[in-house]
Order: sequence, then structure tokens, then C-alpha cells
Amino acid sequence: MDYVRLGNTGLQVSPLIIGCMSFGDPQRGPHPWTLDEAASRPLIRAAIEAGITTFDTANVYSAGSSEEIVGRALRDFGRREELVIATKVHGRMHDGPNGAGLSRKAIMNEIDASLRRLGTDYVDLYQIHRWDPLTPVEETIEALHDVVKAGKARYVGASSMSAWQFSKAHYLARMAGLTSFVSMQNHYNLLNREEEREMLPLCADLGVGVIPWSPLARGRLTRDWDAETARSQTDEFGKTLYREGDRAIALQVAAIAQEREVSRAQVALAWVLGNPVVTAPIIGATKLEHIDDAVAALDLRLGDEERARLESAYEPHEPAGF
Repeated sequence: MDYVRLGNTGLQVSPLIIGCMSFGDPQRGPHPWTLDEAASRPLIRAAIEAGITTFDTANVYSAGSSEEIVGRALRDFGRREELVIATKVHGRMHDGPNGAGLSRKAIMNEIDASLRRLGTDYVDLYQIHRWDPLTPVEETIEALHDVVKAGKARYVGASSMSAWQFSKAHYLARMAGLTSFVSMQNHYNLLNREEEREMLPLCADLGVGVIPWSPLARGRLTRDWDAETARSQTDEFGKTLYREGDRAIALQVAAIAQEREVSRAQVALAWVLGNPVVTAPIIGATKLEHIDDAVAALDLRLGDEERARLESAYEPHEPAGF
């Protein structure tokens, strides 16, 4: 597997990132479809054996149990010096004041809690999960800078916000001589290309790595449009992301997959990988074949005519996923 640099940094990441929202105690948190530890560990091991070294989780995933499961598995199956561990902060972790958001207090509390759950002294990438309108961004970037200077994180990144918000945070950090953002984890796939308008050009200009989440559109591009899964039946957030008009794109994915004699997942993921601004998409895996498909997509090159077919039915969307 050929590793890639994260934006303008010297950090090498795998060209695929394992998203760890699917790993977590189903009794903790709002997602009954998550895989418990026994079911998660073989997938994490298979990813490492396939050459995937980069794993993305968040404090809020299954109330912290994702970090616990991922941390134990990575210690057992990988070498810390080779692995890139990313986590996120923003979501609510406890009731009452200071239980969520990006205040200095919340960030300092949550980085320590994440490190305890992950069983590591540092994370490679610490990301703000969403924009916090209630906290001055100057407070957030100063706290993130202190996290890095304390050796608790190597780099900082951001996720899912407007381009003007990311630009403001990035340039304020630079102007103040503080640690600036090296990555953007955004919502980008064939069904949601709104990031092409402002965020992707901004990241290209800044030299920021792009690690999009949901490159397969919550699985909508991998199965028949009306087919449901245990996750899709209970994923209220996911139901807000796509619409009936996107069906035509999914049909094109299925047609090209049939012509190429590959899976739909490979076609949809190859399209994302074909964008030169994208560093490494974040894939979810609940079955071993999901990892196999993702790795196979690295070698699938779509022609210009195929890409045009996939893109032809796209209609503008309201921003989704912030």
C-alpha cells in the first residue's frame, strides 16, 4: 500500500482511513447497530493486516466505548509508532454545564478522557467535530495549541463546517502563531458534492489534507435504493442527508459496477479517490468484505466518460452534515 502525506505535513497516512463509529458497545449511546468488542476486533485486525494504519474515532461515539475498543485492538494488533490515531471533540459527553462544545475547559477535560480510553499518551490528530457557535474561536484554537504543546496531540484538524468558518479559524491560528489546522474531515460523496464549491478549493489553496466521511453515502451507493439495513432503519441523522432525487446517481453506480464486474462500493469509492484534492476517504466497515472492497478500489481507475456518467444526474443540495 502506498502511503500519502496529510496535506502539507510530513505525516504519512494510509490512503484509506477506518472510521470507527461502527465500533462500540450497542448498549451505550444511541446506536443499537454498532459492533461490540468481539465483533469489532477482527475488522480492526484485518484492516491493519491489509496495510491500513490510520483510524478515526470520536469521544462521543457510543459514549466513549468506541475509543476503548479501538485503543485495545490497536495495542494488540499494531505498532504505535506506525499507527495514526485520530479522535474528535465537541459532542455531549455528560449532562450539565461544560459537557459539550469547544471551550478550553471542555477540550482539556476531553483530551485527557480520550487518551485514557484509547490507552495512549497522545493522539496523532485531534479534531474539532463541529463548529461551536457558543465559544469564541480564539479560545478554541488557543486550547488546541496548548494540547499540542503538552504533547497530547501531534496535529489538529477540523470537521464538518462552512468554508468561511474553517478559513476564519485557520487564519486566526496562523496570525497568532498558534498551531494551525492540517486536515478537514468533511461530508463528500457522489450524492453530496457541495464541498466542491468552496471547501475543497480552500483546502487545496491552504495545503490542508481532505479526509471525507461517508464516501459511500451511508451505504446508499452500495445497495439497491429501497433496500434497508439495521443502521438505516434507526439512523435519524442519516435520513436527513440524502433525498429521492439521488436515486438516479445510485443507478449509474450500479450500472458501471456491472459493466466493470466489480462491486458498487468500489465504483463509488474510486470516484472519491479520483479527486486529487482528497487525501484519504474514511470508510466504515462492519464486514470483512467492506475492507476488501475498499482496498480493491485503490486500484480501480474510472475513465472520463464513466466519471461524467456518475456526475451527470447530480442536483444541487442544501448543505448537509454540519
